[in-house]
Amino acid sequence: MALAALGTVVLDCPDPRALAEFYAEVLGGTVEADDTGRWVDLKLPDGRTLAFQAAPGHVPPKWPAAGDSQQFHLDLVVEDMDAAERGVLALGATALDAEDRSRGWRVYADPAGHPFCLCAC
Repeated sequence: MALAALGTVVLDCPDPRALAEFYAEVLGGTVEADDTGRWVDLKLPDGRTLAFQAAPGHVPPKWPAAGDSQQFHLDLVVEDMDAAERGVLALGATALDAEDRSRGWRVYADPAGHPFCLCAC
C-alpha cells in the first residue's frame, strides 16, 4: 500500500516567473503567480502542475556531479498526515521541519538527503 500520491514537483530558482515561462514554452500550459511572485504554478494541459519557488541565493545545480545538490523537492499529497509521517520515518526519512502541526505540510529529507514535503490533501 502506498503512503502518498505525487502532488506537485517544485523547482527552487531565483526567478520563478521566468523559469515558469520557459517551461510553459517547452511544455505548454498557463502560468499563474501568487501575489508575492515567490510562488508560480505552471498549469499543464493534462491537468498536472509544475511549480516554481523563489530561492534567494540560489546556486544552479550541476549535473552530473555527485557533490552538488539537484535543488528540487517533491510535494507528496497524503490523506493521513500522521500515518504518512510514521511511514516515511520508518522507511529512513529524516524530519527537517515537521514540528509545526498547524500547517498543511511537513518537510523531510529522503535517505539520500533530498527534501520533500508531506502535504494534506
